[in-house]
Amino acid sequence: MAAKKHTGIDPEQRELIENAQRRIRQKKALMRHFVVFLAGAVLFIVLNVIFNIGEGIRFFNLDWYVWAILLWLFFLLIHFINVFIMNKFMGKAWEENQLEKLVAKQQKRINQLEKEVKKEIKIQQAITNAPEIAIEEKDKEEDISSENI
Repeated sequence: MAAKKHTGIDPEQRELIENAQRRIRQKKALMRHFVVFLAGAVLFIVLNVIFNIGEGIRFFNLDWYVWAILLWLFFLLIHFINVFIMNKFMGKAWEENQLEKLVAKQQKRINQLEKEVKKEIKIQQAITNAPEIAIEEKDKEEDISSENI
């Protein structure tokens, strides 16, 4: 068996590199989207103007290809906002922060449920060992908990 090679990159550096690679992929996808948008817009114009496809189709006094280009431009703008604006607010750091909050909330709930289960187990053990004493203790606990409400 071959031994694993040590890359010499610490985990913090690796995370920075992975984040940079993810951002590069996002920007590359946006550039690809823009190039396809330009090619598609030219295609729509050529189809309508040169080949007269959909020549009579008009919405609100604009040709169909203008609406198609505007709609596509809207989606391109959303893509741009997602890559360059939303990433600053909801990027990797935001995701990690949300993950930590949710894990802490779940852990708190699990701890609370464990306490309740342990309490129920103690009550069940007390009932099986001394039923008359356990009933009195349970009544006292219910009285105390009803006073706290």
